[in-house]
Amino acid sequence: MGFDMHGKTAGIIGTGKIALILIRILRGFGMEVIAYDIYPNRQAAAEASFRYVPLEELYARSDVISLHVPLTPQTRYMIDRQSIARMKDNVMLINTGRGQLIHTNDLIEGLKSKKVGSAGLDVYEEEEEYFYEDRSDSIIDDDVLARLLSFNNVIVTSHQGFFTVEALRNIAQTTLQNAAAFAAGMPLENEVKWGQN
Repeated sequence: MGFDMHGKTAGIIGTGKIALILIRILRGFGMEVIAYDIYPNRQAAAEASFRYVPLEELYARSDVISLHVPLTPQTRYMIDRQSIARMKDNVMLINTGRGQLIHTNDLIEGLKSKKVGSAGLDVYEEEEEYFYEDRSDSIIDDDVLARLLSFNNVIVTSHQGFFTVEALRNIAQTTLQNAAAFAAGMPLENEVKWGQN
């Protein structure tokens, strides 16, 4: 069973371009939005009416947690048994970032104990084995994925939002712009700063 979004709290981890669009949508549904990012965008927070909080507070207060961070040594398995234990009961977890942001076995334990009320996963740790070809006539050899798919409160999609003509064109243009800026010694607009605080 689900819940109304109005009046609930959404915790957004990582506030890049896609996350900021999501924040505006969630605010439109009447949700309070709190966020965590190692590089807070204070201007965006003021414009979109959300605020940054420490990660521990985000875990404790959020009814919905959505992940929008790159996979780095610091973010790998940031959602694990310990972080899940600090979350509200019945939390909804959404991951559209990278599969290894969530420790899948710990998520399964959270689902079994009903600490995690539901999950929406656009990514999975071992997704390349299953999601880029039609395998509808195959048996899933991955017992962890099979277990995850057995939950009626989990949705797993194939992380192919990039696979449109427009998206591929935008990816190519951004890549070429980044390469030209790098070659010219200019600041990189899309640089991901690894492990810096």
